[in-house]
Parts: sequence; C-alpha cells; structure tokens
Amino acid sequence: MTLPVKKQMSYWGLAALVFVVVLWALGDVLLPFVLGGAVAYLIDPIADRLERLGLSRSNATAVITVGAVLVFLLLLIVVVPTLIYQMVELVQVLPELFRDARTFAFERFPSLFDEGSQMHQTLASLAETLKGRSIDVLESILGSAVSLLSVVVLIVIVPVVSIYLLLDWDRMTNRIGELLPRDHAPVIRRLAAEIDAVLASFIRGMGTVCLILGTYYAVSLMLVGLNFGLAVGFIAGLVTFIPYLGALIGGALAIGLALFQFWGDWYSIGAVAVIFAIGQVVEGNYLTPKLVGNSVGLHPVWLLLALSVFGSLFGFVGMLVAVPMAAALGVVARFAVEQYLDSRLYRGESHQDAE
Repeated sequence: MTLPVKKQMSYWGLAALVFVVVLWALGDVLLPFVLGGAVAYLIDPIADRLERLGLSRSNATAVITVGAVLVFLLLLIVVVPTLIYQMVELVQVLPELFRDARTFAFERFPSLFDEGSQMHQTLASLAETLKGRSIDVLESILGSAVSLLSVVVLIVIVPVVSIYLLLDWDRMTNRIGELLPRDHAPVIRRLAAEIDAVLASFIRGMGTVCLILGTYYAVSLMLVGLNFGLAVGFIAGLVTFIPYLGALIGGALAIGLALFQFWGDWYSIGAVAVIFAIGQVVEGNYLTPKLVGNSVGLHPVWLLLALSVFGSLFGFVGMLVAVPMAAALGVVARFAVEQYLDSRLYRGESHQDAE
C-alpha cells in the first residue's frame, strides 16, 4: 500500500535536513570526496566513449588516469610556477597601480580630489584597504596552499577518490536506480535526466569554454608582451562561466595594466582591447552556442545567488555544490510549475467542467 502523501513529504524532508546538517558539519572532511565526485562526473563521458571503442571500464579508467598524470606533470613543470609567480606579483602591485591611477586622475581632475571631498576620502580609504587586504589574502592563500593537509588532499586523496568513483560510476548509478521508490521512480528518473542534461551542458560545456578562452587570453596577452598576461588570462577564463563577467573583469584588468605599461604606445593598448573583443565575439557566436547550447536554464543571477548562499552557509564545499544544487532546484522548480499549470488550483472548476 502506498504511503500517504503527508508521510512521504515528512520522510523526504527529513532526508533533506540530514543532508544539509551533514554538509554543514562535515564540510571540510567531505571536500576531497566532493572534488573527487565532481572530477569523476566530468570525465565519465570520456570513459563511456572509450568503452564504446572496445575498451573495458578498467582499461578506459587506466588510459584516462595515465593521460591525466601526463597533463598534470606538464602543467606542473611549465605553467604552474609562472602562474603562481605572476599571481603573487599581481597582488603585490595592485595597490601601486591604484596609487598611480589616483595620481593620474589628480593631475587631470584636481577638483575631484579636494582634501575635504567625499571622492578623496573614498579613494584614500580604498587604497589603504587594498594595501592591507592584499597582503592578508596572499598570506592566507599561500599558507593554505603549502600546508601538508592541503597538499595531501589535492594531490593524493582527490585523484584516488575520482579514480575509484569513475571505475564504479555506471554500477553505482544503476544501483541507485534500483533503490528508488517504485511509485516515484519514473518521475525521479525523468528529473535526474533533466538535471544531468543541465549539468552536462553547463559544467562540461562551460568548463571547456573557460579552458579555451583562458588559454587564448593568456597566450595572446603574453605574445603582446603584457606583464601578468598568464595571470590575467587565468582569471578571465576562470570567471567566464558567469556571462560577461569574465570579459569585464579580465578586460578591465588587462587594459588597466596595459595603460600603465604601454602608456603612449596606443597600438599595444589597442591590441589588448582587440584580444578581448575577439574573445567575446568567438565565445558568444561560436563557443557557447556549440558547447553549451541555449537550453541550460541557469540564469546568471540565479547562479550568483546560489554561489553566495551556499558559500556563506557551507564555505568552500558549499560553493562546489552550488552549481549542481542550482541546476537541481531549477529543474524541480520547472517541474513544480508544470504540475501547477496542470492542476485544478490553476485551471479552476469552470475550466474542468468545460472539458
């Protein structure tokens, strides 16, 4: 006999409450497993494709592991040291750049910088904040990055977890499908398929877009000769998953740096601006439509809200699960709207009688 709806809701509500409490209480402990699960989810399609080519799941996992190790070693030797050096230098030089910008503006708009004006006080306060905060943030990042626990988590535990999860991914998903409540299994499978489609389009698609654009910006800016070109390209590519924000932040940072480095050399400054203009044209007209599509359903504002809320409640782990949770809640919300539009609450008695 089917359980009453009220009791079913209580069970599902209790399960959701337990999930939230566990995530909040064990966030730091769960971090390597969340990262490992995310990595396994992202590369599972590659393993499936290798299986279709005739490899077993074990052999496909081995091939992916060897390839990932080779790529990691290449990045560790060639890219990572330069990126870390440029990020450190960029954080240290930002207060100086701000002071130079203030001096530049003061020479041309002295009336805005009267000692008693609000503009002068605001800029002075911002300069002091940048000077103090940048060092604190840098020390915090470097301190956590070089800690033994962080190194063990990122280099050892996460890859091991991701390999084991990738090896058993299809078996686990099939087992979960067998444990679904029989009455609700079709609906849950339908919602899970829609959530997977959203995540596949957004995370895998936008991840590829971020990688392509970040590489393009970094290489192009370094070829132009811009200082911190690798760091600026990394930052611009990293935030590209939020539409327009990557180009806005990366473009403003790159053009600002170019103005101080190439002042008077308008061709170099124009070249930096053209690089970001070309990146936006290619991203908007080719990369995003081809790799992400138009049916993702994750509005940028909804994504920012999810990142802010989950990050505030659960810390870094919350930010990692924010996108999948936002996708899941978006799919469930659309399903709820669909059910509401088909219900008597929306259609009314008169409409039911007319049919």
